[in-house]
Amino acid sequence: MADETITIIDNRTGERSDIPIVNGGIDATSWRKALPDVLFTDPALMSTAACESSVTYLDGGEGILRYRGYPIEQLAEHSTYLEVAYLLLHGELPTAEQNEVWIHDITYHTFIHENVRKRFLEGFHYDAHPMGMLVSAVAALSTFYLDAKDIHDPGSRMKQIVRLIAKMPTLAAAAHRFSVGMPFVYPDNSLSFPANFLSMMWKVAEPRFSTHPVLVRALDVLFILHADHEQNCSTTAMRTVGSAHADPYSACAAAAAALYGPRHGGANEAVIKMLNEIGSLDNVDDYIAGVKQGKGRLQGFGHRVYKSYDPRATIIKHVADQVFAVTGKNPLLDIALKLEEVALSDDYFISRRLYPNVDFYSGLIYQAMGFPIEMFPVLFAIPRTAGWMAHWVELLEQDAKIVRPRQLYVGHDKRDYVPVDQRS
Repeated sequence: MADETITIIDNRTGERSDIPIVNGGIDATSWRKALPDVLFTDPALMSTAACESSVTYLDGGEGILRYRGYPIEQLAEHSTYLEVAYLLLHGELPTAEQNEVWIHDITYHTFIHENVRKRFLEGFHYDAHPMGMLVSAVAALSTFYLDAKDIHDPGSRMKQIVRLIAKMPTLAAAAHRFSVGMPFVYPDNSLSFPANFLSMMWKVAEPRFSTHPVLVRALDVLFILHADHEQNCSTTAMRTVGSAHADPYSACAAAAAALYGPRHGGANEAVIKMLNEIGSLDNVDDYIAGVKQGKGRLQGFGHRVYKSYDPRATIIKHVADQVFAVTGKNPLLDIALKLEEVALSDDYFISRRLYPNVDFYSGLIYQAMGFPIEMFPVLFAIPRTAGWMAHWVELLEQDAKIVRPRQLYVGHDKRDYVPVDQRS
């Protein structure tokens, strides 16, 4: 049908080509056949679908986010992070029996090799950033599990995935403890996934660490919300490295390295810094005016993909209320609430579709729970591991080609070499 194709007319030759539209996109190979000497230029891949994926559906215009078809709102209300991780990896929610086995496997792979801790992590400088330590430690795991190179064996793949999801909180907590000069805490297999992480973070001398169940559940929900988010920067980095058939630890480390960048994993840290800069409720109006004059940015508002309210932001705002009822209100909350109120009633921001995103409140929650700002990207990496690995498995099962984009060359034409003594 005519409305299911796009027509390309080369005005240089008059040749016409009809290219089918499939799943809302056109095949670049068809474009190349029609115009073999013309390339698309899309530096940030804003208009390019680099792959086909069935993991996560995202509609930025409508504010929709679904994992394997399940709305994020339902998963955040009813599910657990480990159940969602299973869903992302296997495509279906687990049965009761599958869920029990899955939780057991993750729980009993949380320990890390003693040499990772004693000879690797403890070798970092005393003030090393926890995220830098995490990136390096994840990459180093590939040297401890040589079977990780067998990426074409489904059994071996799943073994590495279990190890990664299980050990990521252990490595994260170890990086934090090292950065603040506290002794390493071993995992407690009697605790749930989020409670175990909190134990490894905060336990001091008590025989068994326990915390308020509201905080445990809040962390679990935050992990669910951050488990995957389609083809973001870190997932794209992972897919690029994974397409070279690197082992999963190396691919995951590449993704974590991308997440380390402040444009990606540091957004909630930027929100905290902005709120501290504003300082008080009396300064909100002046700050908003400054943003409109181009003197600053409204951190935590707007999104590359979402052009309406980020569905995760609605969920996380409710979680924030529950957390603050336990920890006491974060002193920056009133500033955040007024900032949101003023921005959402101002045509300047409404017309630009600048609505709060997931980062606007997540940093406040993490701060209220005691996490230092340096740990914010680490807290992002822990749950996103499941999403990264789901995409890694998918690209292998699709037998995806190695990523090798083209470029539009804008440099010099051919030049002849000039000996050094003749150069001016």
